Amino acid sequence: MSNAILSLIASRRSHRQYKPDQLTNEQLDAILTAALQSPSANNKQPWHFSVIQNAAIIQRVHDAAARVALGRDPASRSPRYDDGAFQVFYHAPTVIVVSYDDKEPRSLVDCGIAVQNVVLAAESLGLGSIILGLPRDAFLGTEKLEIEKLINIPQGYAYGIGVALGTPTDHKPAHEIGSNKVSFIR
Repeated sequence: MSNAILSLIASRRSHRQYKPDQLTNEQLDAILTAALQSPSANNKQPWHFSVIQNAAIIQRVHDAAARVALGRDPASRSPRYDDGAFQVFYHAPTVIVVSYDDKEPRSLVDCGIAVQNVVLAAESLGLGSIILGLPRDAFLGTEKLEIEKLINIPQGYAYGIGVALGTPTDHKPAHEIGSNKVSFIR
C-alpha cells in the first residue's frame, strides 16, 4: 500500500550534516503549527518549544552537555564525545528543545508525539532533522538553571527531547527493518 504520508515516513532520515542556511519564517511557522497540532493525553498539551536559532546559544548548550558527558566514565557516555569535532546538534542552524510539564505523568509520551510531527513536517518541506537525547546532559550538570533560563524553559518544566533542523548535506539509505520487532497476538 502506498500513499503520501507513508512515503514521507519512509523517506525521512536522521541527518547529521547541514547547510548553515537558516530556516525561513514560513518553514518554521509550518513546523511549529504541526507541533502544536499534536494530540496529547486529555488535551493537556504539556509541552513547551524553545526555538533556538542563535549559533552561540546552540554552542553554549552543546558545551554544557559535553562538560557533563566528558566528566563520566568513557564506558557510560556516547563515544561521539571522543571526536573533538562532534557537536551535539550537528551544527544545525535551528534547534528546538521540547520541555515538558514534569507534573503530568504522560508528558514525555506527548512530547514524543509532537516531535514526530516536527520531523515529518520538516521532511515534507524538504528539510532534514535529527531527534536528540544527548543534549539532556546540559540539564544534568551545574549549569542546568542557567541553560534553562537561557532558552526559556518555563518553571516546572524539564528538558524532554531536542530536534536539530536544517537543509541536510548528507544522504543515507534507509535502515534495515527488524521483522522480529513485531509480534501478532490474534
